[in-house]
Amino acid sequence: MENVFFSILNWLTDLGYFGIALGLMVEVIPSEIVLAYGGFLVDSGKISFIGAVIAGTIGGVIAQLFLYWLGYYGGRPFLEKYGKFLLIKKSHLDLSEKWFKNYGTGVIFGARFLPVVRHAISIPAGIAKMSVTRFITLTTLAIVPWSILFLYLGMELGSNWKNIEAVAGNYIHYIAIGAVVLFILYFGIHWLIKRKKNNAATK
Repeated sequence: MENVFFSILNWLTDLGYFGIALGLMVEVIPSEIVLAYGGFLVDSGKISFIGAVIAGTIGGVIAQLFLYWLGYYGGRPFLEKYGKFLLIKKSHLDLSEKWFKNYGTGVIFGARFLPVVRHAISIPAGIAKMSVTRFITLTTLAIVPWSILFLYLGMELGSNWKNIEAVAGNYIHYIAIGAVVLFILYFGIHWLIKRKKNNAATK
């Protein structure tokens, strides 16, 4: 199985920038691994760092846009039935839908850095008919630093890029903490603005 895994990865990365974008679009292999290997290719001088970031961002956004359109046109019943083929469970849908309803469209950015809801959050955005322009903007703003991080780690690891999951653990932990802090700030500001408007309306 591991040989098949790396055969697919080698085939994708042999395609250069397009392969990185394609790997992130289909996510047969986790995005962290594709990007880490892309970083190794940058370190080897086969591709440029900027080009890899652009390819990673395009592929990541298209992957999330696909899930957005599935939610937009297919709705919850469709995804409960066929989501398993995209490795999305009902529990993922439940959690991401709850987050989206509770925290609004701003959650699209912060949730990209959190396990479980990171991929599935695009679906309730589509179901809620969120503005596609706002969705793409927030998704891009989150995917760019994610791509930069794992490409950089891949460059630092060099030929040891296969160890990315062990090395990235601490980074992801701190990123998740940072995302939670951003959530608190976002909702705190949102609450203050809402309270201010309510007070102005009662005067």
